[in-house]
Amino acid sequence: MLNKHEKKNNRQIVLDTETTGINKKGKPYLNHRIIEIGAVEILNRKLTNNKFHVYIKPDRKIDDSAFKIHGISNKFLLNKPSFRDIYKEFLKYINGSDLIIHNAPFDIGFLNNEFRMLKKEINKIENLCNIIDSLTIARKIFPGKKNSLDALCNRYNLINIDRNIHSAIIDAEILAEIYLIMTSRQNIINFEYCNDKKNIKNTKNFLNKKLISFKVIKANLEESILHKEYLNLIFKNNKICLWKKN
Repeated sequence: MLNKHEKKNNRQIVLDTETTGINKKGKPYLNHRIIEIGAVEILNRKLTNNKFHVYIKPDRKIDDSAFKIHGISNKFLLNKPSFRDIYKEFLKYINGSDLIIHNAPFDIGFLNNEFRMLKKEINKIENLCNIIDSLTIARKIFPGKKNSLDALCNRYNLINIDRNIHSAIIDAEILAEIYLIMTSRQNIINFEYCNDKKNIKNTKNFLNKKLISFKVIKANLEESILHKEYLNLIFKNNKICLWKKN
């Protein structure tokens, strides 16, 4: 199998889980189990239709407090596969990717415990994937503010999403959109290139050419409208757009 150092492309997997409950702070992940895994694929910063979604029979009851959050019942999971039945397909799906998770230690802890319970020689997910915690990214962008998925949805105006009931696959899809927005900022400009004397000379030579020979194609009405709509979308998601005139 590939490991995280052998990726063939810029493949990222956005993942979320639902569980039977939350273990008490400081205690190992021995009491509660995973009941849903949802994941979506991003290739070269574009969402694909390659998704992984499965409900899992936990062989224990779901806490009432957890049921109120995700609405997954014990009865619903009775005929679902166990983690042992799906782990090979799951590992194949995530192996060698960047794994993007909101509050990653929570989900990684549960997943690694499921692997331990299989009593097989399986590496920890950290050894198969590069883990990216989107909560850490959000806290750097919005220090001192709430950075839950709900808070980020409101902050980025993703208001058409119903989050009354949590679902791993829906939350993974939402997180993918938020992650792409949070990481869409321009890379650092290489000013060393701009200060290089040779490149400055080449630029001057280019500007001295007869630019009148270049054909100018103006945008038509439809293209202008689409351009304006795109700038409005940038402004809506980021609260700033340098190309948009007030």
